[in-house]
Amino acid sequence: MFPVSASDPGFAVYVHWPFCKSKCPYCDFNSHVRERVDHDRWRAGLLRELDHYADLTAGRTVTSIFFGGGTPSLMEPATVGAIIDRVAQRWPVAERLEVTLEANPTSVEADKFRAFRTAGINRVSLGIQALDDASLKFLGRQHNAAEATGAIELAARTFDRFSFDLIYARPGQTVAAWQAELARALDYAVGHLSVYQLTIEEGTAFYPMHARGDLVLPDEDLAGDLYEATQSQLTAAGLPAYEISNHARPGEESRHNLTYWRYGDYVGIGPGAHGRLTLDGEKFATRAHRAPEIWLERVERDGHGASAPDPIDHDARGTELLMMGLRLSEGVWLARLVEESGRTLDDFVEPAALSRLIEGGFLIRDRDRLSATSEGLQRLNAVLSAILA
Repeated sequence: MFPVSASDPGFAVYVHWPFCKSKCPYCDFNSHVRERVDHDRWRAGLLRELDHYADLTAGRTVTSIFFGGGTPSLMEPATVGAIIDRVAQRWPVAERLEVTLEANPTSVEADKFRAFRTAGINRVSLGIQALDDASLKFLGRQHNAAEATGAIELAARTFDRFSFDLIYARPGQTVAAWQAELARALDYAVGHLSVYQLTIEEGTAFYPMHARGDLVLPDEDLAGDLYEATQSQLTAAGLPAYEISNHARPGEESRHNLTYWRYGDYVGIGPGAHGRLTLDGEKFATRAHRAPEIWLERVERDGHGASAPDPIDHDARGTELLMMGLRLSEGVWLARLVEESGRTLDDFVEPAALSRLIEGGFLIRDRDRLSATSEGLQRLNAVLSAILA
């Protein structure tokens, strides 16, 4: 039998705050720069959309809340507290409810962190991205390395749990330089660290630079060496990967993100927020309008800013579960696949390709689950393309 944690992935609430002080050149998230924000109006809008989804999912037990963005640490703590309180009023909440807020060092100060803690935040995720000033400038960050480490130290003093992000495979980066940067990061990382390879996304400022050849990323071999060095160093330090880009000591994994990767249900609130909801046995995808002002007008008019929910048929449910679950080191529990889609693994994968990938050391299949090896995780897009029928 598969573990309770995998069979019951939880029920999460995601709250999107779309505003930033500036737009980073690598970022393709739904973030916007505004000179002024009417915080009272936005608080009312977020609460109203939350009520809309609470009406649809009454009785579900919320296991995590995540304030993402954008830069949620630009929110007023009163807004954060009002949302956390409304969640507890509208749904049962888990005894160990995880409540995470993303924060940037430029919007971090001791008084505000204490106010967020008082409001109900018990975990923060810091957008550090690099630990040297030259790299931070290249990435368009507004903080320097000293501010980054200061923010980490403040988070450690204020919250029981915290994490921070780093971006690697930057232009000109060597394995030795990245290993040295990881060593510095491990002086601060306690339970969780997220490390992402730099990718160039269409619509970002980096995209035309890359297309012109003005921005050159490490080649495939060097990127692979950087990935392998990351896995080796963080595993040796007691923070193994539980997902392709996320490392944690046992028990310190992000419960909220595990709900996504285990294909659990989650409510998405705010501009551009996505959701997955199972209603009367059918699964639906939800998505809110991306433009902040249009979203807010729709919420004030209709009670929510989302388009009509899109049904996800059983084949798509199984495919999505495989695509998400194979990102995890635990892989996909096959009983969970049947539970979600009504179909077995053989209904989704190309048998000959699956056999080749198992023989090649990229996948492991046993009686209970399918999982990717370290080599398979490094090449997961190619693995998924090969096996999905």
